[in-house]
Amino acid sequence: MPRIVGAGRLEPLPAAGRRFSETRRVRLDEAGPDGFLRLDALACHLQDVATDDYLDAGFGDDRAWVLRRLLMAVRSPAVFDETITLTTWCSGLGGRWAERSTQLRGAHGARIDAAALWVHIDPATGIPRRLTPEFEAVFGPSATGRRVGATLRHPPVPTADGALRWVPRWCDLDVLGHVNNAAYWTAVLEAVATRGLCAPYRAEIEHRAPVSAGRVLDTPATVSADGTVRMWFVLADELCASALVGPEPCSGSDESGDGRP
Repeated sequence: MPRIVGAGRLEPLPAAGRRFSETRRVRLDEAGPDGFLRLDALACHLQDVATDDYLDAGFGDDRAWVLRRLLMAVRSPAVFDETITLTTWCSGLGGRWAERSTQLRGAHGARIDAAALWVHIDPATGIPRRLTPEFEAVFGPSATGRRVGATLRHPPVPTADGALRWVPRWCDLDVLGHVNNAAYWTAVLEAVATRGLCAPYRAEIEHRAPVSAGRVLDTPATVSADGTVRMWFVLADELCASALVGPEPCSGSDESGDGRP
């Protein structure tokens, strides 16, 4: 089976293999003034249910994973105080990374789908390390032999004239000492919130290099004719991350371009 771009498309629930579900509520500090679950809070839910699945499977002594790419399709947003159920599973494997898919369904009609590519690293060196046979035995069956690569697909940084700035805070750091992936969405939301987010929409982020607190990042942004907002996170001319939020729904069969249906 050919290798495809990790977290470049959305996969259906597998007929076999491990699936993990848990139920939560959208809390006051997770919803914006519009009453909808914010993207940064959604990203937290996705990484939390991934961690809970990993711990439930017995891998508590090895938790060194970093996010490479995340794709979220918000068909119908979750709202404040809504009970949501997240179901997650491994949907693809590589030599040193794995793709995780998650479905979010809400009691009031929330419908969100996501795919994330997580890289397995050595916590001492930060270098990617191979997945263990034990990991593949537990999580591999739901991937059904699907092999994924870690290629990134966002375009390069445009001219940064008039760029915004973002300064991550100490409280944005995680236990690995770098800015947690969910924190980046707070900067993106500042750029898109005034325009409004009308479902269905999609959101993507790609991570290339870690960032510590207190660093000043340039965040040039562009808006395309269809309303898609793109943002780049640049530190001393190094591209650390890039994100987009666009009005089009994600397609489960897309494999080309930048992920557009």
